[in-house]
Amino acid sequence: MTQGNLYILSAPSGAGKSSLISALLQQDQEKKMMVSVSHTTRGPRPGEIEGVHYYFVSVEEFERLIAQDLFLEYAKVFGGNYYGTSLPAIEKNLAAGIDVFLDIDWQGAQQIRKKVPTAKSIFILPPSLQELERRLIGRGQDSEAVIADRMSKAIAEISHYDEYDYVIVNDDFEQALADFQAILRAERLTLAHQQKQSASLIAQLLGKAE
Repeated sequence: MTQGNLYILSAPSGAGKSSLISALLQQDQEKKMMVSVSHTTRGPRPGEIEGVHYYFVSVEEFERLIAQDLFLEYAKVFGGNYYGTSLPAIEKNLAAGIDVFLDIDWQGAQQIRKKVPTAKSIFILPPSLQELERRLIGRGQDSEAVIADRMSKAIAEISHYDEYDYVIVNDDFEQALADFQAILRAERLTLAHQQKQSASLIAQLLGKAE
């Protein structure tokens, strides 16, 4: 079976990363793509479902998994809660030929690259800071103070764009989605991928078929 690809996706809040991932998954009729579900020690919020939004575990359980080196990456965030990506879950899905997306910040991306050098990374840029702020305001979810904080963090996040393999500017959504799809298509056409995917055909063409 062909191995799936691991993708790291990062962007400042409001750049449209989650919308792009959702749109891509809606077009995945064969269910060969998925977003990784993280573990967290915080309690579930209204509407959140175990195993869909997060895996909710105790601090003791999380730290046990850390000790066993079972996280691809993890962090303890403001407020004292842990968040992490399960290494066994990622490996299981990749082995099943499923492309896995990690919706993660640049710090988590750095951790993952050290453990999985073959992971491909994509950074989503807004067309301008003015447009980014307009989108954040247009959500109607955050106060002016929260938006100001997100904008101040956006520049710091964007400064790490050159650590990524691909960069998509999300100005026109449909074009950005097409660019996203093009990256996935290109990765499935690499020599290493095709040597596995089309092994029997290649053997026949070379006269090596049994």
